[in-house]
Amino acid sequence: MGSFLFLQSMYKTILRPLLFLFDPEAVHYFTFKLIRRAHNLGLGGVFRNMYQVKNNSLERELFGLKFPNPVGLAAGFDKDAKLYKELSNMGFGFVEIGTVTPKPQPGNETPRLFRLKEDSAIINRMGFNNGGVEAAVERLKVNASLKQGKRVLIGGNIGKNKNTPNEEAVNDYLICFDSLFDVVDYFVVNVSSPNTPNLRALQEKKPLTDLLQTLQDKNNLKEKRKPILLKIAPDLTDEQLLDIIEIVAITKIDGVIATNTTISREGISSEHKNEMGGLSGKPLTKRSTEVIRFLSEKSNKAFPIIGVGGIHTAEDALEKLDAGADLIQLYTGFIYEGPQLIKDINKALMKRS
Repeated sequence: MGSFLFLQSMYKTILRPLLFLFDPEAVHYFTFKLIRRAHNLGLGGVFRNMYQVKNNSLERELFGLKFPNPVGLAAGFDKDAKLYKELSNMGFGFVEIGTVTPKPQPGNETPRLFRLKEDSAIINRMGFNNGGVEAAVERLKVNASLKQGKRVLIGGNIGKNKNTPNEEAVNDYLICFDSLFDVVDYFVVNVSSPNTPNLRALQEKKPLTDLLQTLQDKNNLKEKRKPILLKIAPDLTDEQLLDIIEIVAITKIDGVIATNTTISREGISSEHKNEMGGLSGKPLTKRSTEVIRFLSEKSNKAFPIIGVGGIHTAEDALEKLDAGADLIQLYTGFIYEGPQLIKDINKALMKRS
């Protein structure tokens, strides 16, 4: 037990300060290699023993899926489905890959990822950089072939290519939907990233209704449909959020992920605060919870909500769940706090049960 506690403390006291000395994007890819190397050396069991928490009280059944625990990894971390198995060993109950697009694209010019250490935040303007949907499908086939209980529960976050005009965006989403259908457990429609030009215009009522209805119609033709969720921005007004509730009712999609990154810089003090892009981390904690509570209360809990945004402690996670979230996801909090955060949240949930 003593050695486990020592290893757990190493991340925040030694490893994180060292990694934070270098370029954030370079560190992201270096960390991927480090995690993969550790697993190649047979240390997967060590990670599972340190961070996985298994208990019947943690299981959640939602839109026909059984989640081993309610703590997931948000999209953007494992964009190309290269590390989902290794990340699940750190205790995540599910992993969302993407955002993927039909064609590979490099994303925006670098630098495009910035740490705001004073604010425990990140600004990114990555721009849906990914290797294309077909490459992700190939990596997910082995996982999809495994029996339930042995495979990682995977969400597929889908978007449009940068050069695809909004009038033709539905075709990009359909391509990703069809390609991923057999290898993911649920879908997330991403129209809320601030880093693809004009993408957020698709959140307006008519284009969003049309897009979701087209996907839902295609979904309903399948022998067994898959859940479709919508990921929304935290910057929507109350009137726009009421529109979201109505759109979910009209299209009968399965739920909402609240929220994506914000374009707001309110209360930010770090030197990178004026960089363009989406802000995530602690500054988003309050607003994302407000959106979750608004959607839950105004809809009378008519649909499931996955809460994400500014979860850096177990208390943050419990607050999201109390506000109306059914599941939660981590991203920036995982980077700042390490995998111990996942375990802390699940332990806190067990104490409540």
